[in-house]
Amino acid sequence: MTDNPIRVTGRPGTAFARARALPPWSLLAAGALLGGVLGGSYGVLKTPQYSATSYVIAVPTEQSDPAAALGFAQAYGRVATQLAVLGDAQVWAGVPVSTLRESVRTATSPDAPMVAVTATSTRPDLAADIANAVSRSLTRHANDTESSTHVELLQFSRAIKPTEASSASASVTGLVGASAGGLLGGLALLVRPRRAPGAAPTASVPGPATAADVRGQL
Repeated sequence: MTDNPIRVTGRPGTAFARARALPPWSLLAAGALLGGVLGGSYGVLKTPQYSATSYVIAVPTEQSDPAAALGFAQAYGRVATQLAVLGDAQVWAGVPVSTLRESVRTATSPDAPMVAVTATSTRPDLAADIANAVSRSLTRHANDTESSTHVELLQFSRAIKPTEASSASASVTGLVGASAGGLLGGLALLVRPRRAPGAAPTASVPGPATAADVRGQL
């Protein structure tokens, strides 16, 4: 019984040679396409996030001035995410303090004595409840020291239930992914190996002449 040897007809460098033969813009197109698909898939699969914002304002009493109210508003914005404030807010929001720390952000203005309390959650109603709970707790703690600060903190605007997600949509993440993929494709295009400008082509060696050709030349 004779074993038939297995013949490998393909060449290892064939696929690489074909890849190098592709036009340069194909790397950009492939990178942009792949990045767009990955980015769009991420936007579809990721759970949407909702944000709600409530506002509180610092008002000076008769024994204070607007400049003092502005300064205390900046201070209240920093302490809004501290444990003392969040500890009371968790009772009204119905979520643990760890969730409040992850979802609550505050912002202040250098021109107005106002504090914006923003909460983010996968549930739009919970985002509004958290923002209002933190604002309520912050107002309560600030007014406990009104006699010494001479600044009263009032709720300026309550957070309402958001109707649209604040996280990026699938189209936006797809565009971002396509841009990133195109950039990576461009970098790959820059670093790919190239033939040296002064490289001479390979010379062909003529085959041996036959005896008839030699006699014809004599």
